[in-house]
Amino acid sequence: MQLRNLLHLGINPLQFLRQWLESLEIRNYKAAQLLCKLIPSQCPFERKIKLFNQTILYIPPLCKLNPFYEQLVMLRFKSLVYLADECGEDVTVYC
Repeated sequence: MQLRNLLHLGINPLQFLRQWLESLEIRNYKAAQLLCKLIPSQCPFERKIKLFNQTILYIPPLCKLNPFYEQLVMLRFKSLVYLADECGEDVTVYC
């Protein structure tokens, strides 16, 4: 289905993807490990690029630019819980 058709039906594709990410359940050891490695534990920090003490470029924290940041952090959390509770793995290596 095309984006135009989804919007015409009143379906927000971003909201649909957010809900899908929130509904995912972690039940695979390798997938949980991969998610914990790929999704950072903290929001990547902001940067100010200066030239002669004047800010010429400001890059906001990347989590503010990612519309799925909260869902990805929750997915990482679910993965950590799965690894710790179900698999008995020490998750401090991912923190």
